[in-house]
This record gives sequence, structure tokens and C-alpha cells, in this order.
Amino acid sequence: MKIRSVSYIAVLLALLFFAGVSSAAESIRIGALFSVTGPPSFLGEPERNTAQMVVDEINKAGGIKGRPLELVVYDTSGDPTKAVQLATKLIKDDKVVAIIGPSTTGETMAVKPVTEKEQIPLISCAAGSKITDPVNPWTFKTAQNDTLAVARIFEYLQKRKLDKVAILSVSDGFGASGREQLKGQASKYGITLVVDDTFGPKDTDMTAQLTKIRGSEAQAIICWGTNPGPAVVAKNVRQLGIKLPLFMSHGVSSKKFIELAGEAAEGIILPSGRVIVADLLPASDAQKKSLMAYVQNYKHHYNVEGDHFGGHAWDAVMLLKKALEQGADTPASIRDQLEKISGFAGIGGVFGFSPTDHAGLTKDAFVLVEIKNRDWVLVD
Repeated sequence: MKIRSVSYIAVLLALLFFAGVSSAAESIRIGALFSVTGPPSFLGEPERNTAQMVVDEINKAGGIKGRPLELVVYDTSGDPTKAVQLATKLIKDDKVVAIIGPSTTGETMAVKPVTEKEQIPLISCAAGSKITDPVNPWTFKTAQNDTLAVARIFEYLQKRKLDKVAILSVSDGFGASGREQLKGQASKYGITLVVDDTFGPKDTDMTAQLTKIRGSEAQAIICWGTNPGPAVVAKNVRQLGIKLPLFMSHGVSSKKFIELAGEAAEGIILPSGRVIVADLLPASDAQKKSLMAYVQNYKHHYNVEGDHFGGHAWDAVMLLKKALEQGADTPASIRDQLEKISGFAGIGGVFGFSPTDHAGLTKDAFVLVEIKNRDWVLVD
């Protein structure tokens, strides 16, 4: 009897062991492509940090229906070619069911054909309108569209009867998309673009372009780009003594821009998600609870406040979580569930996806903010 009991115990232990192995094998593997290093690191680092923080919290709470999430992150360094290679690796080698990122518009446009061919859901953290327009079944995004950002700025200018504008955009994917929107929407708001110029992503002086603007009829300047170029523009504007109102895109919606531009940041206005002014929002704001929790949680983990860009990754992970909670567990079923999400109050706004809308936000996702005393204030 003792021998038989020992045998039963051995079998039971073996079953428990293999059950544990089986359970561990049932993790849900999600891929992530972020520009953790390189010029766009101000985007990718908070995105990587946020994604890992949220995944860890989900797992600590028991995962999704008892299954842990496994996040596989690769650093693209902002390089579209590298992003394509790593997306292929995530799909072919790591067998992920969905991919979050990349951080930039150029990388996302390069990766899209890969994820579309392999039918893997891609939730981009970049802002270019072309990412989801026209709609492709496998591509979604969490960053607010530059279409909406342009509308916010133009509405502000229209109310103040500033109808002659100079635009200065960076010559990359984000800048090209923003420039297209600025040119395309100007007439709708009665605005004439008196100067349309560009600068390179690595340029360190824009005085030539700004001197041209100073000699024009421009009543305001709109700079469209991501760090560090816009900070150079801000400094050059001050150095040249240009007194025109200066507007930036949401591509610089973080304290990093204020650090880079220094005193030259004072008075600049830009459209942004609500996260950087979360504490200034009324209690009735649908996003405030999520925003405050994110800002405080990120600060607890990384000793700085969560920002606009990390928020794109928060939204991406939480949108995937919502799809998985509805029973999705394959790329195709995740895609289907993402498309059904509505009324989700995230960091970037209140999302509502549909078969004809994979951006999911309206212009209300943006507020206008002004930089005063090295901090953000809401613009009426």
C-alpha cells in the first residue's frame, strides 16, 4: 500500500508539474517596436517604459483570463529599415499575436506592408494621418491624427483673425504628413500660407528659413516636427528677434521640448493630449481618472511624470487588453474585437474604432496648451 501511495503521489506531482509548464506556455505574446535609442528616443523610451509597466500590472492582477501577457520589445533606433527587420522577427520567430508601435510615422509606414501581409494587428504609436487613412483592416493607431492637430491650431488662428501664416516643417514622415494637412486645410479656415519651407531632421540652424519668414507678410509661424529641430527653431526665432506668435505640433508635447528650447519655449502654443495638464482638468472630464492614475504611476516607477508619448503605449496595451478580455486570442479575433471598441477613455482621448475608422479619436482629443514659466497652461 505504501508503494502504491508513493506511486500515486509521484503521478500527482508529475501532473502538477506538467500543468504548470502548460500554463506557462499559454502566455499571450505581444510584440513592441519602439525607438528607445536614436533621435526619436524621447518618444520610444517613455513608450517602452509605459508598455512594460502596464503589462507588469496586468500580470500582477492575474493576467487576462488567467493567462499572463509576455511583452517582446525591440529597439528600432528610429530606423525604418531596422523596424521592418524587427517586425518580421516578431512575427516569424517570436510568434506574437499583435504588435504595438513603431514610435514614428516613417517607421510605421515601412512596417505596415509586413503586418498587413502576415495579417497581424498593428497598433501604431505614431501620428501621421496616412497610417490609418485609407483604412486597412490590420492597422490601428493611438496617437492623435495630425489632421485634428492642424484643425485645433487653425480654429485658434481663425478666431483671432490671423489669416497669413508661415509654415516650417521637418522633411521626414511626420513633417510631410503635417505639411500636407496644413496645406490642405488652410483654405477651409480662410488662411493663406505665405511661406512654406522645410528643414532636415538633423539640421542645427534654421536662420535662413526664418529670415525669409521675417521678411514676409506672415502673422504667425507654425513649426511641424519632433525634437530636436523645433527647439532649434524656437531658439532661432528668439535670436532673430521675431515677435510673431509661434505654434508647434503635438510632436513636441513633452517636458523634453521645454528642456531643449529653454527660455525660447516661453509663450509657444501647441495642441496636445490632456495628459500633460491632467491636474488642471475638471473632475467631470471623462479621461481625468485614467490620466491622473497614469501620471502618478509612471512617476512612482520612473521618478518623472508620464507624458503624452508614453500615453500612446498605455492606450495600445489597454486596447489590446480590452480585446483579449472579449475572448480574442488569435490575430484575426484580436483585430475583430479592436474594431468593436467604443467609448474607451484612455490617455490620448476617448477611443471609438469602427470598420471605417481605425484612428478612433475626434478633435476633442486635443487641448491647446501654452508654455509659461517652463510649464504647461491651458489655452482658452
